[in-house]
Amino acid sequence: MGLPQPRLPPPALPAGPAAAGCRPELRGQKQHQACRDRRLEAGSKKCPSEKTSAWARYPHRMDSLQKQDLRRPKIHGAVRVPPYQPPTLASLQRLLWVPRAAVLSHINEVWPNLFLGDAYAARDKNKLTQLGITHIVNVAAGKFQVDTGANFYRGMPLEYYGIEADDNPFFDLSVYFLPVARYIQSALIIPQGRVLVHCAMGVSRSATVVLAFLMICENMTLVEAIQTVQAHRDICPNSGFLRQLQVLDNRLGQETGRL
Repeated sequence: MGLPQPRLPPPALPAGPAAAGCRPELRGQKQHQACRDRRLEAGSKKCPSEKTSAWARYPHRMDSLQKQDLRRPKIHGAVRVPPYQPPTLASLQRLLWVPRAAVLSHINEVWPNLFLGDAYAARDKNKLTQLGITHIVNVAAGKFQVDTGANFYRGMPLEYYGIEADDNPFFDLSVYFLPVARYIQSALIIPQGRVLVHCAMGVSRSATVVLAFLMICENMTLVEAIQTVQAHRDICPNSGFLRQLQVLDNRLGQETGRL
């Protein structure tokens, strides 16, 4: 019977960088310490076993991080608003030819407390009283036109402003744009102030000065003013008045920075 062989101690680990590698049998703090030691000695930033295992376990996730999450975000510039394009005369006429008002009437409220009407409405004192009109702008004043005047409204609590304008493309109505706009604005500021602007038909001369008021005092473009009024009453300024409104639109656009 042979003698039992003596148990030999396990061979010592070799010294050097290999002894501090990330061995699979190491766990917890010992494994991390070994990885840190090896990184310090080899001058690397990451433990190779960590990198390999992460890519092996989550290949799609790491690819996503590399391609998307780590990519610099795109910085989009501010959206540029195209500059205002003044309308042509033809485009304005096409806009005016489209009927918009649902019901034809002698008088319509086209802006809060601002009414646009014809000669019939201007002479209907009962209707004016019913509507509470406090100021009247007659853009067709004169002996051979809508000859009402301040005397016609004597005894009524309202003010009268008359302009002797012709419904003629060559008549310069633009000289009245600013004073009439200021008059309408001051009338609307008054508590209970209500203004009627009229001519003979309530579609050309009176409509033109109402459009000018909206452009000057309400900061509207010519197209916006036309759309605002036409939502309540069909209008049709003559071609000469439209050209004068175009000039006003361009001037206001330069002053406000639209152009």
